[in-house]
Amino acid sequence: MDFQKPSPKDVSALLQHAPRYPSILLLYDSRFHVKIVNTACEKRLYDDAKDLRNQSFVKCQNFVAFPFLFAQAQTSSASSADGLNSLTSTSSASIGTATINGTPTTYRNIFTVPAAADSGVPVIPNIEDPQAVDAQSVCPGYSASNVVRNAYGFSAILNLAGPACNLYGTDIETLDLTVQYQSGSRLSVKITPSNIEPTLDADANYTSQASDLQFSWSNDPTFGFSVIRKSTGDVLFDTTGNRLIFENQFIEFSSGLPEEYNLYGLGEHIHGLRLGNNFTATMYAADVGDPIDDNIYGTHPFYLDTRYYEQDPSSGNLTLVTSNETDPNASYVSYSHGVYLRNAHGHEILLKPENVTWRTLGGSIDLYFFDGPSQPEVTANYQEAAIGLPAMQQYFAFGYHQCRWGYRNWTELSNVVNNFRQFDIPLENIWTDIDYMNQYRDYDNDQNRFSYPEGEQFLSQLHANGQHYIPIVDSAIYVPNPSNASDAYGTYTRGNDSGVFMMNPDGSQYIGNVWPGYTVFPDWLSDKAVPWWTDEMVMWHDKVAFDGIWIDMSEVSSFCVGSCGSGNITLNPVHPPFALPGEPGNVIYDYPEDFNVTNATQAASAASASSSQAAATSATAGSTVATSYVRTTPTPGVRNVNYPPYTINNVQGDLAVHAVSPNATHHNGVQEYDVHNLFGYQILNATYQALVSVFPGKRPLIIGRSTFAGAGKWAGHWGGDNYSQWRYMYFSIPQALSFALFGIPMFGVDTCGFNGNSDEELCNRWMQLSAFFPFYRNHNTFSADPQEPYVWSSVIDASKTAMAIRYSILPYMYTLFHQAHTTGSTVMRALSWEFPTEPSLASADRQFLLGSSLLVTPVLEPLATTVDGVFPGVKDGTVWYDWYNQTAVDVPAGANVTIDAPLGHIPLYVRGGSVMPMQEPGYTTAESRKNPWALLTALDQEGSATGQLYVDDGESIEPTDTLLVDFTATQGSLYASARGTYNDTNALANVTVLGVENAGNSVTLNGKTLSSGVQYDGTNKILKVTGLNNMTSTGAWSQDWVLSWS
Repeated sequence: MDFQKPSPKDVSALLQHAPRYPSILLLYDSRFHVKIVNTACEKRLYDDAKDLRNQSFVKCQNFVAFPFLFAQAQTSSASSADGLNSLTSTSSASIGTATINGTPTTYRNIFTVPAAADSGVPVIPNIEDPQAVDAQSVCPGYSASNVVRNAYGFSAILNLAGPACNLYGTDIETLDLTVQYQSGSRLSVKITPSNIEPTLDADANYTSQASDLQFSWSNDPTFGFSVIRKSTGDVLFDTTGNRLIFENQFIEFSSGLPEEYNLYGLGEHIHGLRLGNNFTATMYAADVGDPIDDNIYGTHPFYLDTRYYEQDPSSGNLTLVTSNETDPNASYVSYSHGVYLRNAHGHEILLKPENVTWRTLGGSIDLYFFDGPSQPEVTANYQEAAIGLPAMQQYFAFGYHQCRWGYRNWTELSNVVNNFRQFDIPLENIWTDIDYMNQYRDYDNDQNRFSYPEGEQFLSQLHANGQHYIPIVDSAIYVPNPSNASDAYGTYTRGNDSGVFMMNPDGSQYIGNVWPGYTVFPDWLSDKAVPWWTDEMVMWHDKVAFDGIWIDMSEVSSFCVGSCGSGNITLNPVHPPFALPGEPGNVIYDYPEDFNVTNATQAASAASASSSQAAATSATAGSTVATSYVRTTPTPGVRNVNYPPYTINNVQGDLAVHAVSPNATHHNGVQEYDVHNLFGYQILNATYQALVSVFPGKRPLIIGRSTFAGAGKWAGHWGGDNYSQWRYMYFSIPQALSFALFGIPMFGVDTCGFNGNSDEELCNRWMQLSAFFPFYRNHNTFSADPQEPYVWSSVIDASKTAMAIRYSILPYMYTLFHQAHTTGSTVMRALSWEFPTEPSLASADRQFLLGSSLLVTPVLEPLATTVDGVFPGVKDGTVWYDWYNQTAVDVPAGANVTIDAPLGHIPLYVRGGSVMPMQEPGYTTAESRKNPWALLTALDQEGSATGQLYVDDGESIEPTDTLLVDFTATQGSLYASARGTYNDTNALANVTVLGVENAGNSVTLNGKTLSSGVQYDGTNKILKVTGLNNMTSTGAWSQDWVLSWS
């Protein structure tokens, strides 16, 4: 073969990939070793596309050599446990040659997976298909018989009520119905094929008489059931009048709903908090960058239903509210209940004006009803009885996190850390995206840019400063090129030897494509998968002393349809089938809304370049032809898992697009079709177990992308690949509140936005908003403009202001998390949850509460200096105090008030009746925990307030010593009463009491008059007591105390 040296065009193409894929710039010597030239000298070497002369090369001192064999078309004859015998490469890469030091050296362009590899067959969602047949019109439904009552409820047999329709699968002729009253607040309704033995949940211990939920059923005209709240007579769920369809690939059931109903949950979607009555919630985990209303990363088939009633003041009779318009002078009450369908199959929930319809692609009907009767009870019951309570986080997890895709080496990472310190912006945790990896392989660092020795030095200093490091770990494992023994990759080899990767139906290894190239995927249903994953993480931690793990791509994602790597792994590593950010055709020109107003010249230039790029892309896209959709008809008794007869409204269309194919097979024979939505849950569980081995006894810090119901037991979640746009800053609030309902309180989004370029105004506002989310991280995409908070002067000031507040209330936030971890309460809260008698708050999602005490009213629009907000509860006497000037807010009940909010100011209000524990903020959480305590007491209109503080070591899964402090303010005194064995020696520095009508003649602590440090502002009714350090030098909570002022 005649090798030629690279042309200027070839070299230019190579260099375009270099920033994101260092393995793209490949120089092969006669031994087929790849030399990757360091980025510092790439440009000088190749600007003019000259020969790779010895003189030029010697000047580039820092390069790394990776053994690698040129991937030509060939056959592997080696026998392997991976089932890859006799694989023939179906593609080849172009090659060339150059001379270095007189040695012929070959190079190749990295092979790019064709874009068509990630294109599935054209399908049309059933809900959009004009040819679709309505199952209700052709299927017979079922008839119940053989009712057998027991201590917990009853069982029955359901038989087809007519000839099978076999519309979207094969009808199941006989079903088992099992109704169980499992607790005073939980009812279980299970409908399963008769060959599946129903089981009783372990904690079921109630009878129907003890429950406020009543189950009734009828065969008129076919089987249907209803669930009624006995105390009010309200019908919570009612399938009567709708046929039950139960096929091997399609289940449908519907329940009527009142007009203008209020449903929340059914995630994961980018949507308003209140779902509305014209929405389809698809449940299919998808790797897709945060489109509005479509299915994205997680699956949470749970909803909260809240119903408001107008209460007659004389009779007390209740009238259901069926309109969005309410009377501000009327009295209202509300009742809430929850519904959870425990089904991991792909499905969709259709919300229509008068009903909700569930359609699944398989599984069973496993329904749970939680009677509440308020949101806090529903959420707690859902977690305690069905999915588990959320994990307690380490204290440092509540500090600020900084990340980006594009931190190129330890030196740059160190510079970022130093910049935060230079500008005095608190930084607790520094993260790295896939940049640190050796060719994007898990558990393997790039030794040129992120070497282990240099990393040890960096991390040692980082930890000495009380800071932490969290790297990303992806969900797919690179398959080394079998034609080159020096491309060995131990993580794959050990996993392959243990048989822990998914398979094709024929037993060969399923090989998809993710960042490193052709990859395999862990089979979490294999008993050996978790031990293998644990061993890899333990071994890697011996080299890189990380403090937590970020799990990504866990839907699970694959960049091609099917096992595209089979027969092609001799091409590894390969480039994904799409342009990466910054590559030709994908240069980032997007900016936030109204950027053209504040930055007209730059916006015009970006718009022009974007138009040119779009035109060039469209010119090469080819012509558009009419789409002919693939529709399948069922074969009796046979499942079509790749193209199910019923097509859900999946954002990617074909279920195999950008995901592991539904026919991928697990070692126990289960197909991915049946468990796709569980991969994210399972990898988080595996990672939790692994980190317990890495850090015995300590709480793992895990942030994951794909989640399923119950994933909060193991990890937190971030909102995925959002956009640097104002609307996505708004959407972060309903997204966070939805995950509060899902039992995942450790939630945050990519502050300032991930996709696109941010700007100063957006980042200013967003850094302040996110300071009041539990998980607080700034992160953005490769090649986008930098958006660390120190980039803009105003963002520096805004961030420091908000962070000072956040770090001062960390004890309050930590206590909220302890309550969530132990009782299932929420941390971020919707206004309607805390004020359930105000139906006008049903859709409120532009404000939120942190716990019950702090109201956050952010600016969510550009060019604004004010924001409109409501002050809930005022009608019933709730008092709100401005956080900054500490005075009571005087507003009319129910009014939407315009609030001053200049750039750099986020309006915050403290709820009367609250005692908030605080500490003087330090640069890190470790420093903050050593600082003196403070209390902010906001009295209600009765002069009372309560609060709580939880303290432990901040890291142990099961701490041996804890401390719980209760605060009560009443009749001019504030009481602190502690219980527990944790010894906190920090003194109490000051106490501030808001709403004090009269401070009296003296202020006393445990009966001793304070001669100094007392300041009372009678005009604004603020009492400040400072200088208490000496009087509490043994610890603020070492003994009970009472502070009195009247």
